[in-house]
Amino acid sequence: MDALVAQLQMQFRDYTISLYQQGFLDDQFTELKKLQDDASPDFVAEVLSLFFEDCVKLIGNMARALDQKGTVDFNQVGASVHQLKGSSSSVGAKRVKGLCVSFKEFCEAKNYEGCVRCLQQVDIEYKTLQTKLQDMFNLEKQIIEAGGRVPQVDIN
Repeated sequence: MDALVAQLQMQFRDYTISLYQQGFLDDQFTELKKLQDDASPDFVAEVLSLFFEDCVKLIGNMARALDQKGTVDFNQVGASVHQLKGSSSSVGAKRVKGLCVSFKEFCEAKNYEGCVRCLQQVDIEYKTLQTKLQDMFNLEKQIIEAGGRVPQVDIN
């Protein structure tokens, strides 16, 4: 049992570090993890669940606004992008946040093609992050079920 726990913990550490190294997460995610404790063991998962619900809503709003090809309200799209940038920043979703910066620039330039490209990239990126974080949470669950503790991962 101890060997299994040690193996799962090592896998968890390596996987978590890879998410930072690949640019999916930043230090804000580390700060978010620090807020989780025994009194609120699902805190991070709950915050991220709200973030991903927000992504679906905001991406839907942007897609609908961009579907108005001749009469796109770039200010409305930009407002949604700004909101998504803030949400992604607060949870440490580094790639999503980075795409939002470019997306906002395309909105300000009223560049329709650039906005559509960014929307597609944001949609792919948040879904990829969601899958990767779900894998991380599944590893955490396996560690706990095997009788271990989820290790703190020092990124710096």
